[in-house]
Amino acid sequence: MPDSTANKPFIVGIGGTASANSSTEQALAIALASAERAGAEVKLFGAATLAALPHYMTEASTASNEGKELVEAIRRADGVIVASPGYHGSISGLVKNAIDYLEETSKDARVYLDGVPVGLIATAYGWQATGSTLATLRSIVHALRGWPTPLGAAINSSGGIFKGGVCSDAGANNQLELVGRQVYEFARLRRVDPSVTETTAA
Repeated sequence: MPDSTANKPFIVGIGGTASANSSTEQALAIALASAERAGAEVKLFGAATLAALPHYMTEASTASNEGKELVEAIRRADGVIVASPGYHGSISGLVKNAIDYLEETSKDARVYLDGVPVGLIATAYGWQATGSTLATLRSIVHALRGWPTPLGAAINSSGGIFKGGVCSDAGANNQLELVGRQVYEFARLRRVDPSVTETTAA
């Protein structure tokens, strides 16, 4: 049964490319929609935000409204989903730049993504880049003290499987929906008992 409004976990999605409705952004939207159906409140930071964010740690970044909105959403988040295209065997510069803004939370009571469940999605035109991109995302989440959920979705989008927000590959679609549900479930459990994904020593 979905949570009541007051109890809904808040899940933030970050990902895509500079182009609206890219395969990566559509994949992220499918995962977030699955979490929302389960009972989450969701917010997607896609192409518009990624393209507008100044390079982190520049003079422009300190005044960026998009950067401030992203950081505040992360501070509220009970769960996060990150989706990146595989560019040259790794995550894209735009997605990495957005993640770099999380450095603003380094002195918060909850440092970075400490104990937060994080779902991961890698898309690429071929299988090789999906694996290395997913591995890079996992390493970044570990560095941010986050808790990668058991399933990471590696999606070969070379066949044009994303159109109009729909994934025509049933297996890929199931992976994406499961990522969203896993983030929701762990976020819900963690709201009741933070020790479920606790990583900070007392």
